[in-house]
Amino acid sequence: MNTILTDFTERAGTGRVLKAEPEAIQLAPEQTALIVIDMQNAYTSIGGYLDLAGFDVSKTKPVVANIKKAIAAAHAAGIQVIYFKNGWDHQYIEAGGVGSPNFHKSNALKTMRKQPELQGKLLAKGGWDFELIDELQPTAQDIVIEKPRYSGFFNTALDSMLRARGIRNLVFVGIATNVCVESTLRDGFFLEYFGVALDDACYQAGPPEMHTASMYNIKTFFGWVSDTQSFVDTFQHNQQLAKTA
Repeated sequence: MNTILTDFTERAGTGRVLKAEPEAIQLAPEQTALIVIDMQNAYTSIGGYLDLAGFDVSKTKPVVANIKKAIAAAHAAGIQVIYFKNGWDHQYIEAGGVGSPNFHKSNALKTMRKQPELQGKLLAKGGWDFELIDELQPTAQDIVIEKPRYSGFFNTALDSMLRARGIRNLVFVGIATNVCVESTLRDGFFLEYFGVALDDACYQAGPPEMHTASMYNIKTFFGWVSDTQSFVDTFQHNQQLAKTA
């Protein structure tokens, strides 16, 4: 089986091989971040933005459980965990206004225009919709970044934070697979980051085919695809080796 080795990982000598498609990839914990995309009430909860916009969020609980497992493994292995929160100010100035394609394509903004009683509630900073779900709350060592668009690299300090820490490998979990997860992973690819998506720790906006298509795009064109148990097993093994060394 072929294994992708990054230059940084080879020099560090601390990488562990993660089973993935189309081939395994070696990741050093100190050069890796777990990117938790938009696990807010908006994207997982009944009464949140996706639900009100007509998307099915009824099957997100197993994804939440897998993300919790991945975060626990990352913490134990010393992998940096970075949470993203998507949204804007209450007046939606950060959303761009009528001169922005975001104004016309954001389903949250379109839903509020159709239902004026929701104005100021969907993805508005400080509101319930914007906040991370109770099951996934950051700890002291985690980083939380707010983002105004689908990609976590757009108009945020993510790139500089990663480079300052020597991080080259990004493992993605979260919602939505076909929107913010894929957008951020793609932008990372263009910035020379190695991106891995955990298939069963991501959930799509739309029918299941959207998730399948994104995973195909990622493993074929932009990165690698693995799963929660492989990620946990890889870095639990890393911890066991460290204890016996």
